[in-house]
Amino acid sequence: MTLRLYNTLTRGKVDFEPFDRANVRLYACGPTVYDYLHIGNGRMLIVFDTLFRLLRHVYGADHVTYVRNITDVDDKINARAAERGIPIRVLTDEMIAIFHEDAKAIGCLPPTIEPRATEHIEPMIALMERLIARGHAYVAEGHVLFDVPSMPDYGRLSNRSADEMLAGARIEVAPYKRNPGDFVLWKPSTPEEPGWDSPWGRGRPGWHIECSAMSWKHLGETFDIHGGGIDLIFPHHENEVAQTRCAFGHEIMAQVWMHNGHLQVEGEKMSKSLGNYVTIRTLWATNDFGGRAWSGDALRLAMLRTHYRQPIDFTIRALEEAERTLSDFAKACGDAPIGAPSAAFVEALEDDLNTPKALSELYALRSSDPAALKGSLALIGIGLSSAAPAREDASPELEALLARRNEARAAKNWAESDRIRDELSALGIAVKDNKDGTVSWERKT
Repeated sequence: MTLRLYNTLTRGKVDFEPFDRANVRLYACGPTVYDYLHIGNGRMLIVFDTLFRLLRHVYGADHVTYVRNITDVDDKINARAAERGIPIRVLTDEMIAIFHEDAKAIGCLPPTIEPRATEHIEPMIALMERLIARGHAYVAEGHVLFDVPSMPDYGRLSNRSADEMLAGARIEVAPYKRNPGDFVLWKPSTPEEPGWDSPWGRGRPGWHIECSAMSWKHLGETFDIHGGGIDLIFPHHENEVAQTRCAFGHEIMAQVWMHNGHLQVEGEKMSKSLGNYVTIRTLWATNDFGGRAWSGDALRLAMLRTHYRQPIDFTIRALEEAERTLSDFAKACGDAPIGAPSAAFVEALEDDLNTPKALSELYALRSSDPAALKGSLALIGIGLSSAAPAREDASPELEALLARRNEARAAKNWAESDRIRDELSALGIAVKDNKDGTVSWERKT
């Protein structure tokens, strides 16, 4: 089957044919390293790691270049370093080390190249000089700004009108701007802020120019696939397209633009104010989500059960189901060697990373071909090495009691909830709760 991918730029699936089959080039926006990454970031990492693995399977491991950058110059970084009273480089090095541990914990391969923004100031300056020379950028009061009206089809990627883009962006009102929507490529730095010498004075880059420079440096003026979360389409990716196309005069920056959907937690938008802000580290290294730490395989499987373009509700129940599935697969595989992945499994992945369909193809392999089952899971980064120990499945009667108790708790009918807990206890079942409902159950010894 031909690999087909959904292209945000054309708003439809396309047959994917790389510029060069000997060097398939993929870029994904990496973290801004000022804090722990949340599980929304984790979803992006897993999605594009899965794509990286599939491309390696289709074209050969030596024929795919995956660039995932690190943003280590940003106003949030400056503020956090000042808040902690430490040098910026100390903060970014610490957060990069933590990020690498988190990415490894959820089964992500290292990218081929992981450039840091601070190591690419020269190509950023070179891009800005090209944009100024071609009439797409201008200098004003120590700033370099992109002249949005100079690009007639600006807004094509996000499919927004000029008014929608102005409403959707955080527009900085400044007297030196020619147009309200013009965005900063370079800005002056105070003595306390990080800065580099440039033709326009000491300063630092804007966020968008960083990715344009790093993708150009390592993948070329045009490349195959650019990925990221759906929240990056505008303004970040729209502005990347504008900078790169206008600097080099091409019709495209990347052939295919891919974006994963939003993530919520237990049915609610994730936010610190709601108390449901969950980091990747919380999930695998602490007992703060559901009263226990979760295996990397379970985290990955729970993410991949939803198609990457769809919104996902990340729940404790989904993690528990993932671990039960992994236990089932681990028992089925036993000591089988890792075989070639199932053809039907690969075909589903080649249809725009249809991981839900791919996973559904695996159940028949449990008894018929455990080696293919093992190989298929390995293709998407699940090795079964960290699968949860087998546990007793709930009987239909037990499931019904647990469901009724959760309903009682949701309705704040505490008397009924306690009555069912006592009934479960009499049956030898202990339950552990949190504010979201039943977390887990186990048979008392």
